[in-house]
Amino acid sequence: MFSGQCIQLTRLDGDIAHLVFDRQGDAINKLDKPTLLELERSMDFLEAAPDIKGVLVSSAKDKFIVGADIKEFGELFSRDEAALATHMQWANRLFCRFEDLPQPSVVAINGLALGGGLEFALSGLLRVMAEDAQIGVPEVSLGLFPGYGGTVRLSRLAGVQAAAEWVASGKPRRANEALALGVVDALSPPDTLLASSLDLLQRVLSGEINQRSLQQRKLGPVCGESGANARILAEALAKQAKALAAHQPAAAQAIEAMSRGAALGRDQALDEEGQAFVRIAKTQAASSMIQAFLNQQALKKLFSRHRANARPVRTAAVLGAGIMGGGIAFTSALKGVPVRLKDISQKQLDLGMAEATKQVGRQVKSGRLSEERAARVLGSIQPQLDYTGFEDRDLVVEAVIENLSIKHAVLADLEKVVGPETIIASNTSSLRIDEIAVPLQRPENFVGMHFFNPVPVMALVEIIKGSQTSDVAVSTAVDYAVTMGKTPIVVQDCPGFLVNRILTPYVRAFIDLVADGVDFVRIDRVMEAFGWPMGPAYLMDVVGIDTGCHVFDVISAGYPEVMPIQQRNSLAVMVAHKRYGQKNGVGFYRYEKDPEGKPRKTVAEDSYALLKAIQSGTPLTVTDEEIIERMMLSSILEAIRALDAGVVATSAELDVAMQLGIGYPQYLGGPLKYADWLGRVKLIELAEKYAHLGPQYHVPASIKTKVATGERFY
Repeated sequence: MFSGQCIQLTRLDGDIAHLVFDRQGDAINKLDKPTLLELERSMDFLEAAPDIKGVLVSSAKDKFIVGADIKEFGELFSRDEAALATHMQWANRLFCRFEDLPQPSVVAINGLALGGGLEFALSGLLRVMAEDAQIGVPEVSLGLFPGYGGTVRLSRLAGVQAAAEWVASGKPRRANEALALGVVDALSPPDTLLASSLDLLQRVLSGEINQRSLQQRKLGPVCGESGANARILAEALAKQAKALAAHQPAAAQAIEAMSRGAALGRDQALDEEGQAFVRIAKTQAASSMIQAFLNQQALKKLFSRHRANARPVRTAAVLGAGIMGGGIAFTSALKGVPVRLKDISQKQLDLGMAEATKQVGRQVKSGRLSEERAARVLGSIQPQLDYTGFEDRDLVVEAVIENLSIKHAVLADLEKVVGPETIIASNTSSLRIDEIAVPLQRPENFVGMHFFNPVPVMALVEIIKGSQTSDVAVSTAVDYAVTMGKTPIVVQDCPGFLVNRILTPYVRAFIDLVADGVDFVRIDRVMEAFGWPMGPAYLMDVVGIDTGCHVFDVISAGYPEVMPIQQRNSLAVMVAHKRYGQKNGVGFYRYEKDPEGKPRKTVAEDSYALLKAIQSGTPLTVTDEEIIERMMLSSILEAIRALDAGVVATSAELDVAMQLGIGYPQYLGGPLKYADWLGRVKLIELAEKYAHLGPQYHVPASIKTKVATGERFY
């Protein structure tokens, strides 16, 4: 009947049409424009074929349809609202044409049906789902919501409460839940999915199942009492009414559209969904979160290239136990790479093993590990006080104290006992790789691996390339980090590397604001409302003010022309009074343990008295907007300087690192995506506004060049 590059339409048993999604030259099916165009042609054939009695839909891949092609979103969402609305209306008409076919249809869902893939399946008359399949509408993770009728059809099949929860959470759902809610109509073992779907279609054709009533259910308003539906949706909307909703409004906007559409017929409800979708597609959150997804895809391709150049890491070792070393050892063992964990102190070794045991216990408690596998993971960590077995390790992570002379002594001894091709990686947050490498005879095998704390939780690892580090060493460290489930970003050796270098001006801006008399509690409140997981004062308390003060002083000293010494330094004041933050119970804030043993934050009123000594006589009057501008602009400009200096190769790598490393607000997409959103002209205007505050607000020359050429980071 029809054979395309994405869809095959054939006859089964004479009067049954079989529509198969089978994207040529690809492992998965996507609901991209070529597929939609072929779906349109398929509808033309089916509508003009009165001898066709029913339609079976399936996938030739091991997944049904994984969603839209997100790479198309950039061009699509750059259109004006009218043009974007026209596209959405066209796609929705296609789904409605399929839904309104005179022939009954059954959709066989295997593997995954996500986003637009599920939305198309919902437009079928009935759905049979493989027992091991998963379905869902994950668009909220991209700052969007379903725009091909997902909110409308889910509401009518599963009810408004379930529909609102599915759309707002974006979580994938398993077969049993989908069946219980009526999102699918039957389950089947995977190997009999097509036969089961065909049997269900035959039951409709025989009259056992009423086709008309099933179609009518999706054409009218949502079933149930309108007042009850309204109340449920109002409660769902209230859950979204947080600071996050202001920056990521997709879930709230979807629920509002569902509320308006619940009392309407299908076509009018689709109009409500479409209008809301077009508005959401134009938001900063959608633009940034789509770019973040594309950045991650670009990194996966980069990791594949590194893997081809890497030496395989089948065995590893961690030198230096404690919390950090234990976390690294646990993460490696969990992913199947056995580890020798060495320290010179039995006490530190016990601490490291206790950390690994605690992490394994958490995995068991959450159901992610069985007791049997947990025992194997712990058994693959060998604690020891000597170098036994280090000669056959593929990679060793050095995680001793952040002291250059100690690292020199330890690494010189280590190099003597490992094999000639063993990669040695230093877990350092502030020391230069070239400086650490001085005593090594094989510096080409030496690389930095900066793990972020806590290691089992934090996804980012900075891979630091020294001037003598070989490409093979870098690729091996990248491959090992990926094996551990981390996202490695390769950076060049420089003070602060990448993340802490860009974070330093942000913290310096906070220090200057406090020196100007601005309340640190207010700064935290403003920045948290802006989207940060915690404000800068609270962040310093969590990190440890003594640690943070030292690290930021070291990094600032590395860039004296941009980050001169700050004479009125609130961090130094706190350190001088032994107020280190959560670690000793008082910093900017005071901390007491709650009944669960977690630190509870309260305002430490005596902090104000301590800070008065460094503040100007008359506090500076600043608006909330000016607080945000000063805090954010300083880090954006340093990010641009780092990219210009080649510290990191691409905008994508820089922005991913900042999001994963310090929780840069998702809706901003990272410093460089945020810079694109603001625009070069705005950046220059802001820099000129705050130039009197010091050189960290001076505009990098590349920005002025980009204004002239119209160049963007993305």
